[in-house]
Amino acid sequence: MVRVDDQGVKEAGVAVDVHFHVFPAAREQAPVDPASASAVRYRPAYGATLDSWSRASAGHGVTHGVVVQPSFLGTDNGALLAVLATMPERLRGIVVVAPSTSCASMRALDALGVRGIRLNLVGRDHRLSTAERGLVERADSVDWQVEVHVERGRLPEVLAQLQDVRTVVVDHFGKPDGVDDTATWVAVERDAGRLHVKLSAPYRLGGVDPAALAARWLERVGPGRLLWGSDWPCTNHESAAPAAHLTAPLRAWLQDEAIVRRVLVETPFALYRFGPPPG
Repeated sequence: MVRVDDQGVKEAGVAVDVHFHVFPAAREQAPVDPASASAVRYRPAYGATLDSWSRASAGHGVTHGVVVQPSFLGTDNGALLAVLATMPERLRGIVVVAPSTSCASMRALDALGVRGIRLNLVGRDHRLSTAERGLVERADSVDWQVEVHVERGRLPEVLAQLQDVRTVVVDHFGKPDGVDDTATWVAVERDAGRLHVKLSAPYRLGGVDPAALAARWLERVGPGRLLWGSDWPCTNHESAAPAAHLTAPLRAWLQDEAIVRRVLVETPFALYRFGPPPG
């Protein structure tokens, strides 16, 4: 086993942050649809720009990123698409779209760097509607990933509704109900061949030990199915933002240089279609 130190990661010169957000300040955002306003859990007053993300990640080896649409912007992906256009070789996106979105629209977004849809189920019923099931089927048909963010312990019921999806990406460790959540690991054993899991936002785990959880995911899905994301600017957990791009916790969890490279470089380059990874 090769130990990984800070210098070793910096010398690699490349890493992909697969989960960060950009959004305008609240005063610059479009008015919220009254029908969906009650579903917005948190709307930051500040804005998060690509330049701010770049400054925050500078010095940590992060060279590529995946912009994830925040829930409070709903299906208005304008800020995300504008950012992708500025760095098309280095950025990809995950969008939130209306359930009626067509395959043709998805292919047009794919050409702009979008690689999937996000279903943020936190704070709502985890049962997908008929329209959402249709959306998921179309996303799968254009070779997009379906990214899910669930409440603690709810991953098994969501995976059961995504049985025909070839690529499911799970946000924030999958948020099992503890390291020994049997229901989650039984579901994962069945679906491990199509799952990718983001080792991100440990502050969203409700006190579950992220090191033990990372080890469990490594055991269950293998190193080629793990990803890393900063969750910057850590909405509703902004105190964590200054350290969001530190990869020291990831290195402490995995403790192996080859695995760390797979998580930071090889797997995300392939999954988000950046092209061949360097080196």
